[in-house]
Amino acid sequence: MNSAKPFWEKPLASLDTGEWEALCDGCGRCCLHKLEDEDTGQLHPTNVACKLLDRRMGQCTDYANRKKLVSDCVKLDRSNLDGLEWLPSTCAYRLRWEGKPLPEWHYLVSGSRETVHQAGQSTRGWTVSEVDAGDLEWHLVDRPL
Repeated sequence: MNSAKPFWEKPLASLDTGEWEALCDGCGRCCLHKLEDEDTGQLHPTNVACKLLDRRMGQCTDYANRKKLVSDCVKLDRSNLDGLEWLPSTCAYRLRWEGKPLPEWHYLVSGSRETVHQAGQSTRGWTVSEVDAGDLEWHLVDRPL
């Protein structure tokens, strides 16, 4: 019997590039615009998605070129997780950085890419593209980051 931990339970620093990329649950919530309160610094979520986000699948439509096409797209890596408070509280990168397990709906646990959507954790069904949105102030939502 093999008692080795699955890669997603291992320390982030030990993951190879493929394992790191596989941690993404495909929720797409990190690609939603947030508004920052100038007085408090508090972030407020909107239902407005980056123009590159496939809102049904929760994935970038041009992942390889996203930094060129979207100037403020942040590349997640092991070195900048502690400064990314805008990541969803359910984000696998954030959870593993905090030493917490992945949720049951994460595809690595459930075995299905659909469970993130079934659990209501993705951008599917309630978001709009920034191409169509207009002013972000009209798109604030009462959802956790």
